[in-house]
Amino acid sequence: MRPTRSESLAPIGRDDWTESRAAHLLERAGFGGTPAEIARLALMSPEQAVASLVHYAAIDNAHLPPFDESGIWDPSLINFPVSRPAATELAERTGEAMGVRRKAGGLRPLQPVTNRFFYWLRATVLETRRLAFWWLDRMVRSNRPLEEKMTLFWHGHFATTEEKLRDYRKIALQLETLRTGATGNFGTLLVAISKDPAMLVFLDAAQNVKGAPNENFGREVMELFTMGVGNYTEDDIREAARAFTGWGNNDLTFVVDETKHDDGMKRFLGREGRFRGDDILRIILEQKQTATYIATKLYRFFVRDEVSPGFSEQLGALLRDNGYEIAPFLMTLFLSEDFYAEASVGSHIKSPTELMVSTYRKLGLAAMPGIPDPTMVGKTLGQVLLYPPTVAGWGQGKAWVTPGLLFERANFAREVMFPNIVDFTDPNYNPGEEIRRVNRNINAGMEITAATLEEGAAPSSAAGIQESFNTRYASLVGYQEALRRVKPIPRAAAQFSLSAMMNEAGAQTTGEAVDALAHRLLRVPLAPSAREALVSLLGTELGTSAISEAETYREHGLRMVAHLIMSSPQYQLA
Repeated sequence: MRPTRSESLAPIGRDDWTESRAAHLLERAGFGGTPAEIARLALMSPEQAVASLVHYAAIDNAHLPPFDESGIWDPSLINFPVSRPAATELAERTGEAMGVRRKAGGLRPLQPVTNRFFYWLRATVLETRRLAFWWLDRMVRSNRPLEEKMTLFWHGHFATTEEKLRDYRKIALQLETLRTGATGNFGTLLVAISKDPAMLVFLDAAQNVKGAPNENFGREVMELFTMGVGNYTEDDIREAARAFTGWGNNDLTFVVDETKHDDGMKRFLGREGRFRGDDILRIILEQKQTATYIATKLYRFFVRDEVSPGFSEQLGALLRDNGYEIAPFLMTLFLSEDFYAEASVGSHIKSPTELMVSTYRKLGLAAMPGIPDPTMVGKTLGQVLLYPPTVAGWGQGKAWVTPGLLFERANFAREVMFPNIVDFTDPNYNPGEEIRRVNRNINAGMEITAATLEEGAAPSSAAGIQESFNTRYASLVGYQEALRRVKPIPRAAAQFSLSAMMNEAGAQTTGEAVDALAHRLLRVPLAPSAREALVSLLGTELGTSAISEAETYREHGLRMVAHLIMSSPQYQLA
């Protein structure tokens, strides 16, 4: 096998193809896999192996279930108020909001409306968590790992979050748009996502009107989605915003309101005309910098962070020459000498999502486990799907690992190997201490107003208070209603047997067992001293160096070793 060269797009040869390189390919173009899956790739030619991952359309994925909605949506929620005050003010003015009328008489006449507002805030969060769980489950189960890996990439690139959208349906629709265009044409995907209801709402398209343009989308489409900072002017942003005026959505449908569109002359990136939104996107795609920006970002996601300006230009030319088609770009990238060069191998720090999914795929799981809860793992490690922190998405690389986060990654490994079923509680059933306190007070027989006063307030503090509504009580009632209507996430610990994996690997000794576990889990080898320490630990735990003699009780010891391997710095690398 001849050495490969960094920043060379020349393809590797058949003689350069090894099981180790097949494992590297599957790790980067997917989420890793079992030794059997890697061996199957290694038996192919490099071209066949890469094509089997990139050209996935013909691969059967019929076993994947569609998202099973809870059925919580109804048309009264289309124009969901932006805030609780907006909801109660609307009901005060018109007599109803969100399909709920204010009470004709009695106490707290606006309480039903307030309850409804807090119900939907909680219900769409719970349903969005279910959607994220379903997507993670697809990543674990899919026969097309690159399809989901690319969807994950685009989710971070075209970032929107439930915190602003408050509508799981728009998020689900956007996910499908990203998945459909995952390895297709970037220009087609750019147009589709620019007209996507989630993006339109997230970047305030409704506020972008003739005479008062909102620059949010015009700025982000250049700064984050296509060209990068420094390749346009503030005037270009203003003119682009004018071109996008009138773009909006009617619930889940893209619409253009011609009465709000500015049809005047515009000057954008050196061009002049009565440009509309589609014209702006077309001109952006004609810019050399756009191809360079997208190609370099894809490279950093799939290969490594360091890339010279000259190689960035070369990557951009490759994408541009392919007419912005992603699949042929990835074929060249995944076959290149650069992709398998020493600088590229074992240098990618796994994101929290990649960490979770690759763990379960390497262990051969058939479905996503609900214990530990992936949302809580994501919160702890810094990446919750469908909740990117900003419109710029998540940071990458070294941003994923600090000493504290490495410790938490080890805790995740422990939860996989030794599920904490004693103390585990479904986080969806944790409303927070404030709601729990109100619930306790109500159940103790306290009147609503008194039950919701700040702790330490005198009981007489509630005397004489006349409320139109009570937000703390509405939080409780809304939460109860959401939990009643939203389907639960299935909760089970990961089902696998390390002992069976050792039989499959033919491991006979503690040393062979450690090697087999390291081979399955790691792309970067253990230091000899670390390996010897693990062999010694396993021998001490089993009381023998012959693991067949400990067949009836060896699972626990094997899991101890696997936990330590998964807690190592090497395990964080792909």
